[in-house]
Amino acid sequence: MESPTHAGDIAVAVSQAYGVDTMFTLSGGHVFPLYDGAVHRDMRILDVRHEQSAVFAAEATARLTRRPGLAVLTAGPGVTNGVSGVATAHFNGSPLVVLGGRAPRSRWGSGALQEMDHPPLFEPITKLAFTGSGADSIGQDVEMAFRMALAPHRGPVFLDVYMDDLFAPAADYDSQTLTPSPLEPDPDALAEIARLITEAERPVLVFGSDVWMDRAEEAARDFAEEWRLPVIPNGQGRGILPSGHDLLVTRARGHAFKQADLVIVVGTPLDFRLGYGWFGGKDGAPLARVVHIVDAPSQLATHVGLAGSATGDLSLILWGLATACRTAGVNPKAYEPWKDRLAEEAAASIASDAPLLESDADPIHPMRIYGELNRLLDDDAVVIGDGGDFVSYAGKYIEPRKPGNWLDPGPYGCLGTGLGYSIAARLARPSSQVVLLLGDGAAGFSLMDVDTLVRHRLPVVMICGNNGMWGLEKHPMQLLYGYDVAAELQPQCRYDQVVTALGGGGELVTSPDEIGPALRRAFDSGVPYLVNIATDPQIAYPRNTTGI
Repeated sequence: MESPTHAGDIAVAVSQAYGVDTMFTLSGGHVFPLYDGAVHRDMRILDVRHEQSAVFAAEATARLTRRPGLAVLTAGPGVTNGVSGVATAHFNGSPLVVLGGRAPRSRWGSGALQEMDHPPLFEPITKLAFTGSGADSIGQDVEMAFRMALAPHRGPVFLDVYMDDLFAPAADYDSQTLTPSPLEPDPDALAEIARLITEAERPVLVFGSDVWMDRAEEAARDFAEEWRLPVIPNGQGRGILPSGHDLLVTRARGHAFKQADLVIVVGTPLDFRLGYGWFGGKDGAPLARVVHIVDAPSQLATHVGLAGSATGDLSLILWGLATACRTAGVNPKAYEPWKDRLAEEAAASIASDAPLLESDADPIHPMRIYGELNRLLDDDAVVIGDGGDFVSYAGKYIEPRKPGNWLDPGPYGCLGTGLGYSIAARLARPSSQVVLLLGDGAAGFSLMDVDTLVRHRLPVVMICGNNGMWGLEKHPMQLLYGYDVAAELQPQCRYDQVVTALGGGGELVTSPDEIGPALRRAFDSGVPYLVNIATDPQIAYPRNTTGI
């Protein structure tokens, strides 16, 4: 039976006007009109097994497509189950809209099922969290949510709507679909940054996720190549310079950051991943000057002294900075010896890894997995990391060949993102390989959503580095106390059988010579397939930071 136009129809129509084509959700009666609206307007409804996966999928959609993602959560526990996903989007600057159900207005205050005032929970981790005013204003409310999510600096917005308001009749709404105007940078700020480059002997350029999210990857690559600056990518900045590029010095990262005299950080916070913005200072040298370039003033670092900064549209900044460098007379030959030294160190580091990437050690060394995987990855493969030690190896040994093809939880470090991210990646990049790298700890958070992959026919290759522990905690506890607690998992737990029980494929690998054939079977299977690889529990990733 065709239902009359209601507020749910209008909410869906506005979402579509902002580029949304998929609603990620878990079934709940408080939001039925939104489902009805999606049916009326032919929007894909993708239902998951845990609300966290719906929000992670919507967030990953935003990060892969650079259009807003939409998650719809039923009231009470449906909404609260999405909090970690919203927090992840907040730290990643992902344009995400979460529409929540809300107990009926007509029953409010009398103890209706799952009655809860949700917005106060989300205020610290959203750009805006609010309750809809009524059926007559649903169009304006949803449009405000999308506009706010897209405005620099992008981020999540939460809107809940009373159940009876959603069911109520509503008039058509003409969405304006206004997008934010690019923020022009201050030319004087760009001139000052160019002056700093003229004085540098050991500059380093860092590209972060917002370079991709701001559609500035072409401007970033052009700037680096014109001025021959060594580049270290961060997050979704990976792939802006492809694997093998002569300016890409990721593998000389430690040396570069310790000896640099100027570090220009574009599109990422000066957080623990970048030593909180403290560079240089090695062997008695002064600390490096630091330049921070971001898409909005709210993102500028305030905890460390900056030698220069610029805010605005990142493409406009990089194009303007290139012009300022020409005016200032920047000469790349002044720092060419430094660039060449970093390139040589990076090449030497890559060469020194070969034995472990081909290791025949038994138990399996985690690096052997990445040696095998790199042989099979296409140029446009989407690689997703969800884990601790095992995924840390991926960050070091997998270098994307194109931008926008790497996903990890970001600075919030929330485990359990993997299945939601995989769902989104398969939808957003239907012709690409999608590879999910799971620690065995992370697998426990969301593996049930393999059922979602199976039901919606979304083939994904999953690789589980299974060392039978919480490696990120076990080894440090041993160093601190000489013992560990709450750090053990089942050795060689059969996560692959969980996947096969849910309708996918999988196998356990315990021998290094079986890794390659197992991965090829996974890629050829055409179904969600988990290669469960038992790795050496004695090997810990040699990290330089704990994030503290």
